[in-house]
Amino acid sequence: MIPKERVLDKLDSLLRANDYAGGKRLLQYWLSESECTGDRHGSLLMKNELMGLCRKLGEKEQALQYAQDALDLVGRMHIEDNVGAATTYLNSATVCKAFGLPEDALNLYRMAQAIYERDLSPTDDRLAGLYNNMGLALVDLQQFREADELYQKALTVLAALPQTEPEQAITYLNMATAAETEHGLTPAQPRIAELTEKAKACLEVGRDRTDGNYAFVCEKCASVFGYYGYEAYAVELTERCRRIYERA
Repeated sequence: MIPKERVLDKLDSLLRANDYAGGKRLLQYWLSESECTGDRHGSLLMKNELMGLCRKLGEKEQALQYAQDALDLVGRMHIEDNVGAATTYLNSATVCKAFGLPEDALNLYRMAQAIYERDLSPTDDRLAGLYNNMGLALVDLQQFREADELYQKALTVLAALPQTEPEQAITYLNMATAAETEHGLTPAQPRIAELTEKAKACLEVGRDRTDGNYAFVCEKCASVFGYYGYEAYAVELTERCRRIYERA
């Protein structure tokens, strides 16, 4: 069995330092080790992490291949109906969505949704992640009403959990993008302004945080704020992100 917790701890430290290439090498090494030793659960974990990391790096072919390999492994392990499989469905769906395959993504999200809503607590943060990502695919497919319902569900889950303001900020910005996509930038401007202000308020709650997740969210949100006219705030978020990575 590969040392899963130790690998993930090391991965987290590399990502906090913005060393994505190092994180990828780490995961590929332990994927090889897990396959050599027949550790299927370890292999599945490494493939899930690798598909996500390759997605962030924009490596389409590798991300999609790791996603397909993970889905195939779920079948060979005969675990298609448990929470671990649902997480693989969700991660694979997110890869599909990122690379322009929203219909494939939505099918996988629905598979994950059926299992998560059956087996997880209603306040499990994995549900919020599912709803947010599924909403993005629905917006791509112009299914705006269902997307909004899922974003509202995500906010309900997150509001019940501590220190989830960064994730709430992402949800509000997703809703702003959905409003623009549905109605157009100018007609949706009042709604966009309302949602971006809510997102900003959420990020300000954690302005003194130094963890990698907060840095990642700041980096992700900065361009959206800049696009919607918050240029100075976008620069500030980028600077916060830089300071956190430098400390790491």
